[in-house]
Amino acid sequence: MVAENNKTVVQEFFEEVFQKHDLNAVSRYMHEDYIQHNQDVDQGMKGFIAFHERYFAAIPDAYATINRMAAEDDIVFVYYTITGTHTGEGFLDYKPTGNKIHFDVVDIYRLRDGKLCEHWDVADTRALFTQVGGLKEI
Repeated sequence: MVAENNKTVVQEFFEEVFQKHDLNAVSRYMHEDYIQHNQDVDQGMKGFIAFHERYFAAIPDAYATINRMAAEDDIVFVYYTITGTHTGEGFLDYKPTGNKIHFDVVDIYRLRDGKLCEHWDVADTRALFTQVGGLKEI
């Protein structure tokens, strides 16, 4: 039952944050001391919000479509696809390209007391960085 409840929390988090871009909703789903295992994002809920303010400014139509979700105990795995258009400033210092964005990500969340407390990710950064002009196509 805990795993299913955790999947529901993550599903709602995705809808509010990664689909509606409501960063005010983050505190309903995330602990203040959120542990981030991604070197591009500062620690804590504040680090998550600061990163995504810049990310959503750079890709204002960013949208995460969940392809598959699984849970076991306090861990939820989410495989999803991000689409959008790179039209603004703010994403890792890349200048706007106007390019369409399309790449896959796997997020792994640990939950404590019904809220996100730790995060790991694996993303197709080669596709992303090529699309925002950071890498040349091969």
